[in-house]
Amino acid sequence: MSRLDLTLRLVQGTGRVSVAELSRRLGVSEMTVRRDLDALETRGLVRRVRGGAVPSRLPEEGAGFDTRQSWQAATKDRLAAATVEMVPPGSHVLLDAGTTTAHLAEHLAARAPLTVTVLSLQAAVLLADRPGIELLIAGGRSRPGERSLVGPLALRTLQSLAFDVFVMSIGGVHAEHGWSEFSVDDAAVKQSGLAQATRTIAVADATKLGVRAFSQVAPLDAVERFVTDAAARDTATHPGGPQTLEALREAGVDTVLV
Repeated sequence: MSRLDLTLRLVQGTGRVSVAELSRRLGVSEMTVRRDLDALETRGLVRRVRGGAVPSRLPEEGAGFDTRQSWQAATKDRLAAATVEMVPPGSHVLLDAGTTTAHLAEHLAARAPLTVTVLSLQAAVLLADRPGIELLIAGGRSRPGERSLVGPLALRTLQSLAFDVFVMSIGGVHAEHGWSEFSVDDAAVKQSGLAQATRTIAVADATKLGVRAFSQVAPLDAVERFVTDAAARDTATHPGGPQTLEALREAGVDTVLV
């Protein structure tokens, strides 16, 4: 189901995208792309046009996040539970925006005491008033459809802080093109987070492997550890998975499959 997440974000991010372009960026066949676009159109999320698709409507605040939140929920929760075990109590943590990191926010209280700076409204709600969590909100503009905090205000806030750990979500990770995001604004915030953190843990489900999103964030070796699900090793379901895992290991990234 989470490949639909990627397809939807690419369509919404570009306004109009061809089947051939989606096939290239997602690393799947054009037949698979057409099938996914049909599924999204049935749900009223995209509209098929000749050779591709366009969004069915302009993204509303929270619409994209709410649509994707339940997709692969069990997998994302498992990834989140494994990732929080890598966060030492007492740390200053920067928590990225995204559906996977929203699951992670629900688990973070178990690692208290922590000082957590969040890059999403959703994470802020989940962490507010949790015992042992000192919550900071980065500020900035809330990006419609995603609830991620972006823009000059968010960047200035991050540049004034230092973090022990940056837990980064990601739109795509590719053997040649590294870490990438669907939005230039989101990519800029992640680049700032990478620069301000002592170490970065990236977390994403296996559908993100082999995907080249719109805006490059950083080369593979910018991240210390990557947490994903074991399905990434299966070429039948994730054609770009094994190649990307091998490239990550060659780049010195500690890869954890759960």
